[in-house]
Amino acid sequence: MRVMSRHPVHTIHSRHHHCGWDNAIAPARRIAPGETIEFNCLDAAGGHFDASSSAADIATMDPAGINPVTGPVYVDGARPGDTLRITLESFSPSGFGWTAIIPGFGLLADQFPEPHLHLWTYDRDLASPGLFSPIARVPLKPFAGTIGVAPGDPGTHSVIPPRNVGGNMDIRDLASGAVLYLPVEVEGALLSIGDTHAAQGDGEVCGTAIESAMDVVVTVDLEKANAPASPRFTTPGPVTRHLDGSGYHVTTGIGPDLMQACRDCVSRMIDHLCGQWSMAPEEAYMLSSVCGDLHISEIVDAPNWVVSFYFPRMVLD
Repeated sequence: MRVMSRHPVHTIHSRHHHCGWDNAIAPARRIAPGETIEFNCLDAAGGHFDASSSAADIATMDPAGINPVTGPVYVDGARPGDTLRITLESFSPSGFGWTAIIPGFGLLADQFPEPHLHLWTYDRDLASPGLFSPIARVPLKPFAGTIGVAPGDPGTHSVIPPRNVGGNMDIRDLASGAVLYLPVEVEGALLSIGDTHAAQGDGEVCGTAIESAMDVVVTVDLEKANAPASPRFTTPGPVTRHLDGSGYHVTTGIGPDLMQACRDCVSRMIDHLCGQWSMAPEEAYMLSSVCGDLHISEIVDAPNWVVSFYFPRMVLD
């Protein structure tokens, strides 16, 4: 999915990356509001995997190098309390990606203790879905999993959890044409982008999407004051049209604990995929992560809430 983009006036190369938020990191570039820039983004493992990788290589990932973000970029005039407005102009994917079950990570980590790795090659022009297996093809929608500005608190902060200044939000609708508004907490804002994905479902349930290096073009504007309490964004139109064409398979989780309901409905979808299409559980879990969506369907009829998991039927058509 692409929109007509403005031509970038600067490129921030991937060698300018960091793996934690720290407002003391020197800017890679200084820009004026209204300028368009390109970020060369590494994948979430910093290029650790290649076409010859196997599940054994998951154990050799450097935890300190996870989720590198390119930047930071200093925006002239940005002050605490201002709003940074980021228009996501376009994405240029690399054509290679990976999805993994990482031991100890993911919604169902206790059920999937062993490492698994799936490697993807896909059309860089996104003309065709990404091939997962002979029976499963995933429509692609590139986006930035991690996009944020430096927090006001001093010191180094993990890049893994999302924050009120953005970061590792993994919102799949932050794709081409979306406009993201972030609160500025430090002078210059210090914007960084990374963790780019070729596709992901809402929830990223196994902990990884189609993790893929790509170039991201954004236009950065500044609105004085009125900073949002946390990120907000607009989309240019429908957000699931690439998946909606054939409807969905849906499972539910019901109970007083939202997290347990999430676990239940995803587990039931994995059981459904394995039973109906003879998938291995690990395949069903990874496939659910890259294209299935967790929805809170009901949260008012105490004491039980309903969470639903939507799996697009077109992936298996």
